[in-house]
Amino acid sequence: MSENLPSCPECSSAYTYEMGALLVCPECGHEWSRTSAGTDATSEEHVIKDSVGNVLADGDTVTVVKGLKVKGHPTGIKAGTKVRNIRLVDGVDGHDIDCKIDGFGHMQLKSSVVRKG
Repeated sequence: MSENLPSCPECSSAYTYEMGALLVCPECGHEWSRTSAGTDATSEEHVIKDSVGNVLADGDTVTVVKGLKVKGHPTGIKAGTKVRNIRLVDGVDGHDIDCKIDGFGHMQLKSSVVRKG
């Protein structure tokens, strides 16, 4: 047996083996791909939190906590603006929320400037 194989995610058995592209647990019969085992670990590490530490998820409603300047718009986004149905993305330069704001359209926000609820 190879020591670099992960243990079973279902029963934590250390006796996993490879069968083609899959990893198999002989004790519980669970089968999974090596890539899905790797993405589970990274998705648990990559949790997006708002400005006060609440965990955000797709579809949440958030409130902007500070005024934001918007290029090409004279007033910007005021603090207290509600943003509904957000989508979490791996954005550029820390912008990890994809959303549509009434009066401004489609844009990306940083999670550090919003609060859940």
